[in-house]
Amino acid sequence: MRIEMREGHEGTGPGAITPDGCAVELYSRLPVGEEPDIIAAAVPAGARILELGSGVGRMTHPLLERGFTVTAVDESAEMLERVRGARTICSPIENLDLGETFDVVMLASFLVHAGDEEERRGLLRTCVRHVAAGGSVLIQREGEDYHSNVPRERVDPSGFTVRIVSAEPVGDGVDSVRAEYVFPDAVWTQTFLARPLTKDQFEEALAEAGLRVDSYLTPDRIWVRAVPVAGEAAD
Repeated sequence: MRIEMREGHEGTGPGAITPDGCAVELYSRLPVGEEPDIIAAAVPAGARILELGSGVGRMTHPLLERGFTVTAVDESAEMLERVRGARTICSPIENLDLGETFDVVMLASFLVHAGDEEERRGLLRTCVRHVAAGGSVLIQREGEDYHSNVPRERVDPSGFTVRIVSAEPVGDGVDSVRAEYVFPDAVWTQTFLARPLTKDQFEEALAEAGLRVDSYLTPDRIWVRAVPVAGEAAD
């Protein structure tokens, strides 16, 4: 079955490719990293989490193991088939409306850097629509040199190499970014559109959606806890 790719996005390599160019098999291989620990330290124990863009459950499963209740949302049914133990919802994020709220809404994977500003607004409106009063929104930003420090590569201890090959301007402040993931037995590539955001631009985008930064959770300011401004959280 041929899928409709998002404009400016492309992916190559074995297995199913999602509309934004992500490879399902690749994401099933990626290690967990420190993200679940960062999240667990920033939210109440046992919180109900709405994970927007869950993919195959790379963070979903460790969060479940830590005692959280997770609703995993992704636009790829092939990604969600790999998720175990969580409620799953197959839907684009930007027009999601579940009619319920959560202690924590999570927007990871640098989705806030969507090249299309209206798409980004939709993502953040979804966050605000689903966060409960007194709750929080956890957002993962790009590092401040992600688009300037190219090309670069990192060799993972498990034996694969990640390369950010290029970040080429395509107009209106948007870059076309090409990434490569090289494993001993397979190679995947992803090309996607991303909009670099300075700290001020990021905070302005949050304010437009009715959010404000409560805390930068990591020294590099990649992980952020945001909260609704007065009157913006769902009842």
